[in-house]
Amino acid sequence: MLGTLLEIIDSSIVNVALPHMQGSFSASVDEITWVVTSYLVANGIMIPLTGWISARFGRKRYFLLSMTAFVMASACCGAARSLDQIVIFRLMQGFAGAAMVPSSQAIMMETFPPEEQQMAMATWSMGMMVAPALGPTLGGWITDNFSWRWNFYVNVPIGIVATLMVYTFLEDPAYLRPKKGGRIDYLGIAALAVGLGFMQLICDRGQRADWFSSAWVVYATAASIGAMVIFTWRELTFPDPVVDVRILFNPTFAAVVTLVVVFSFAVYGANLLNPIFLQEYLGYTAMKAGLTLSPRALASLCALLLVGQLARFGVNTRPLILASFMLMAVSTWLMSHWTLQVSPWQVVGPVMLNGFGGGLLGPQLSAISLTTVPRERMGYASSLFNMMRNTGAAIGISVLTSILVAREQIHQARLVEHFSVFDAWRISQAPPRMPGGPAFHFLAHTGGQRQGLAMIYGMVQAQAAILSFNDIYRMLSLLALTVLPIYLVVRKAPMSTAQAGH
Repeated sequence: MLGTLLEIIDSSIVNVALPHMQGSFSASVDEITWVVTSYLVANGIMIPLTGWISARFGRKRYFLLSMTAFVMASACCGAARSLDQIVIFRLMQGFAGAAMVPSSQAIMMETFPPEEQQMAMATWSMGMMVAPALGPTLGGWITDNFSWRWNFYVNVPIGIVATLMVYTFLEDPAYLRPKKGGRIDYLGIAALAVGLGFMQLICDRGQRADWFSSAWVVYATAASIGAMVIFTWRELTFPDPVVDVRILFNPTFAAVVTLVVVFSFAVYGANLLNPIFLQEYLGYTAMKAGLTLSPRALASLCALLLVGQLARFGVNTRPLILASFMLMAVSTWLMSHWTLQVSPWQVVGPVMLNGFGGGLLGPQLSAISLTTVPRERMGYASSLFNMMRNTGAAIGISVLTSILVAREQIHQARLVEHFSVFDAWRISQAPPRMPGGPAFHFLAHTGGQRQGLAMIYGMVQAQAAILSFNDIYRMLSLLALTVLPIYLVVRKAPMSTAQAGH
């Protein structure tokens, strides 16, 4: 859990420190965001390779190497003296940290017997739940009281403790002893790096470039699609693939992966939109927005404990997967009715409902996905599972941000059109047109002048934004309902090979 915490916290802890880092390196806003982008790209490339590397060189050896490299890269990030240096060190951090989550999942599933696996995953998921909430808060406190460099230095003592614990307590099972010989799929590795690397880059920076109106986005998309086609063909035909995509032929695993992609798409997207809604349009401070949204973590914690305890006592928890998506659908539908006058308590209710639904789902998807494959393939399954989870999150954030901007423009145009028709009879008596449209000219002519123009324009913009948020929340609600039939595949899954052989 310590390794997982470090990896997830580091994906968000530096976000609040970017303005301070921008000053230290005399960088533009676009340049300093490479500190975040480089980490995400490297992480996305390495996660699917974790299972293959662990199987070839030993999980303990790889885990220790990753932890050591992560600690060293963190120290180098803190000591960086230029933008180029910190981007390179963040790449190293991302490559090193990629092993933490999938390796931890596989270790937990191998350590605990089947009847305690969901409890183990629920406990482990508490750490994953704490990390995203802790990252920005901890990063802000460290930056304000010390320096942005300590956001990286703080990883060093924690990483050393985690490394010592792995060295002391972790042992590889017999089937994961380091293997010698065998061909290395260099083409598959290269295609994976190009495909996922460009995809992460497009998702993170496409919005700034206005998507396909930019030539590099078009070329990068073509390269990513082409590379992933080559990668899929290679992994299906190579005798020792770096990513075992054949696992997707397992109907239960494929169903669970589909659910986790939708889950990540919806949850990461909503977690991005909610703070923007509260701060930009309701005027909340960062602290007030954080406090308003924090009950989500408490609801998730309660759900995680509930799932873990029910599974421990032998209760079939798979129907809770259905309940989870229904709760997520209801909660986002309630969010779609938020207005500029919504109270904090009206926000807290749907947010907690959404968090409880997510808490019911997370540990189950992790446990089911790994118990449907033989133990010797568990590392490959965990890598593939987390690759799809990351992909769903990256696409969700990118797509929902684009839809938000597009829908806001559509609603703004409609509101202005409606307003001008409403005032047409008065505008007809006004002097010749001025720039800005007839409705705004009327306001200026009749005494509102610049203050009236600014006020109306701000009201139209705010209302258009609220309507676009409502559209997205409704879309997420319908998305949660559309995947409900997939539950039938998961519900009818037979006992896994791993469980049968335990």
